[in-house]
Amino acid sequence: MDDLKILVVDDESRMRKLVKDFLTKDGYIVLEAEDGQQALDTFYADNEIALIILDVMMPKRDGWEVCREIRTTSKVPIIMLTAKAEERDELLGFELGVDEYISKPFSPKILAARVSAILRRTTGQSVNNQVMEIGGIVVNKVAHSVQVDGKEVELSYKEFELLSYFFENKGVALSREKILNNVWNYDYFGDARTIDTHVKKLRGKLGEKGELIKTIWGMGYKFEA
Repeated sequence: MDDLKILVVDDESRMRKLVKDFLTKDGYIVLEAEDGQQALDTFYADNEIALIILDVMMPKRDGWEVCREIRTTSKVPIIMLTAKAEERDELLGFELGVDEYISKPFSPKILAARVSAILRRTTGQSVNNQVMEIGGIVVNKVAHSVQVDGKEVELSYKEFELLSYFFENKGVALSREKILNNVWNYDYFGDARTIDTHVKKLRGKLGEKGELIKTIWGMGYKFEA
């Protein structure tokens, strides 16, 4: 993970320092921004930023606005930090393309583990068996792209990982717990309904092909084609 750049955005200098200290120990290069506008300026000035840790409540431009603008041009992974623990805020974050959602106060070790998990998946993939096709859906894990009947489909990072996992386990009944353990790749302490939210969005983006993701009531999901 050496030399990977992470942008930490929070209006509290104490919080930025806490996060920076933990990430620096893991070998990352940490850039800082104290408000939303500075975050956007920093992001657009450096095309090597591999991940963004973004606070919600900030002056000038809040985290939602920053995320919304970045998502118009980039799929860079975004971890959202917030003091709010309400479900509607988490759902809004996923609607905007947030990849992870962490409520304050949080363990810096857990944050560092989530950062590591995301970056392993986005930067450490091998090139073997990275292009898969099932039922008219083509998943290219090298290009991080998805096509449905020849047309490009825009997915968030987590939606892409979820679809890839379904592909790799075609015809297998998957519990929500198993999906969390494999797609999120850490001990997830949130509500398993997070998976249902992602599946709903994924189905919508796949159009008619979304019917290939079958609901197994009381358990989870199965991808069939």
